[in-house]
Amino acid sequence: MSIWLLILGMALITFVIRYSLFAFPDLRFPALVRQGLHYVPTAVLTAIVVPGMLLPDGQHWHLALDNAYLLAGLACIAIAALTRHLLATIGGGLLVFFLLRGLFGQLPL
Repeated sequence: MSIWLLILGMALITFVIRYSLFAFPDLRFPALVRQGLHYVPTAVLTAIVVPGMLLPDGQHWHLALDNAYLLAGLACIAIAALTRHLLATIGGGLLVFFLLRGLFGQLPL
């Protein structure tokens, strides 16, 4: 029963937070808050991607030159910085990742 209360509570909190923006359409944030909100997507994406690059098995650090996840992630960062093109970043990252996995003999065949 407590699990259902927990789920219901989380759903209620999520609803209230999201509905508040519709309930108060004239709500304006201070300039400092608006400026800080520009960094949220970058912070969230970093929090999702970096653990996958540094902990590919989910448990142990793998900071080595045979870590295809880390090297492909660094290649993606370089491609994004140089081209500023999303499709080039995704395609180049995938290409580098699978080439490295093939080179290291890590492709599941």
